[in-house]
Amino acid sequence: MNNKHLGDTGEEIVAKLLKENGFKILAQNFTCRCGEIDLIAQKNEVVAFVEVKTRINEYFPTSMVVTKTKQLKMIKTAKNFALKFSLFEHVLRFDVATVTFKGNNPEVTYIPNAFSL
Repeated sequence: MNNKHLGDTGEEIVAKLLKENGFKILAQNFTCRCGEIDLIAQKNEVVAFVEVKTRINEYFPTSMVVTKTKQLKMIKTAKNFALKFSLFEHVLRFDVATVTFKGNNPEVTYIPNAFSL
């Protein structure tokens, strides 16, 4: 499985998990000049901007998955999305999901509010 396919598979797994938990997927792989966000999902007044990291093996702790630089890019991109779709009355939340494959079985770790503005 190449990295692109692995990443897409991880995003689909997390999107399915979000839908099962009552979220509506607003966008997948939203890109602007500021950066890219894997998944943007909404449940009631919460809009979650989700970074998905997919691995075959866990090389380092989950807490080290999203660097400060990536966080800042996600925040700028989220602000761009919120402005474009008039979402500033919503609660904007930054989540991180890791998908680790152990054989054919994916293990998902989902961290709501992984970081904030």
